[in-house]
Amino acid sequence: MKEPSSDNFDENDDELYEHYSFIVEKGQSPLRIDKYLMNFIENATRNKIQAAAKNGSIFVNDVPVKSSYKVKGNDEIRVLFAHPPHEHLLIGEDIPINVIYEDDQLLVVNKPAGMVVHPGHGNYSGTLINALIFHFDNLPKNSSDRPGLVHRIDKDTSGLLVIAKTEKAMNHLSLQFAKKTSEREYVALVWGSIEEDEGTIYGNIGRHPKNRLQNTVFLDDEAGKGKPAVTHYKVLERLGYVTLVSCRLETGRTHQIRVHMKYIGHTLFNDERYGGEKILKGTTFTKYKQFVDNCFKVLPRQALHAKTLGFEHPKTGEKMRFTSEIPEDMQQCIDKWRHYTKHQK
Repeated sequence: MKEPSSDNFDENDDELYEHYSFIVEKGQSPLRIDKYLMNFIENATRNKIQAAAKNGSIFVNDVPVKSSYKVKGNDEIRVLFAHPPHEHLLIGEDIPINVIYEDDQLLVVNKPAGMVVHPGHGNYSGTLINALIFHFDNLPKNSSDRPGLVHRIDKDTSGLLVIAKTEKAMNHLSLQFAKKTSEREYVALVWGSIEEDEGTIYGNIGRHPKNRLQNTVFLDDEAGKGKPAVTHYKVLERLGYVTLVSCRLETGRTHQIRVHMKYIGHTLFNDERYGGEKILKGTTFTKYKQFVDNCFKVLPRQALHAKTLGFEHPKTGEKMRFTSEIPEDMQQCIDKWRHYTKHQK
């Protein structure tokens, strides 16, 4: 399946622009296209997809189709609109940024949960990039044309990011991330009691074949699928039906910690995309369910925080290391579990 595309398309298409492009997996059983696309387009509702089909914006094998069309293996789906993709329209916005370090080469920011790092489908404003281009002039662009961005973290993950202010810094820092010499430590609260005190998770990560919004681990016998990923974890605290862990990234794949922890049977607490918003461990008592629901309300996102970030300064060569406190919502959730566990003994 091809990546969602944002290339302008050819002149024969009446000034339309391609926003998404998919090739349906060979083994796909017949499924209405509106239902199919809901699994592959983030923030898309069925009503929006049906409206796009009604307006003649959804094409299968270059022919416009209705929302009732049933996709089958090898179908080529393209979603076309009369305007270019919004993520190419970068506009500065006066959004506050929590800068914890800055010099002439770079800055380190502490991103709150809920802030998207860069514009994309469904999130065209209010992102960290919108804030950066308002506050800083002439930020260098990375290989994906995104100003200042060396790496990223998910919308509902909080924590540290380094931003490049010069071309030299962009190249130097990007190389450190590629060569795995940077330090990235996350703190996560996961479902279940992890038996080992520490361990390493290996497993190629790639797009889930059935749900484009998820990534998954591909096993050794699925040669050529996904990209190599390595996560080192260490138990910080066992809290009954959940465990607080430190995760150090050796690689930086999309959703890496979320996917790897689920793979070993310890989905992140309240990670809705990967099933962690359900009660995965514990009792059937009503009081327990109420307790977990209260934890979900306190922490309405996945329990993941980018706590530590280390790298070599691109100009001075100095080793730099930054840490950030676990944010209040996640800390409150951890404290609730501590209290619960203490009173169960």
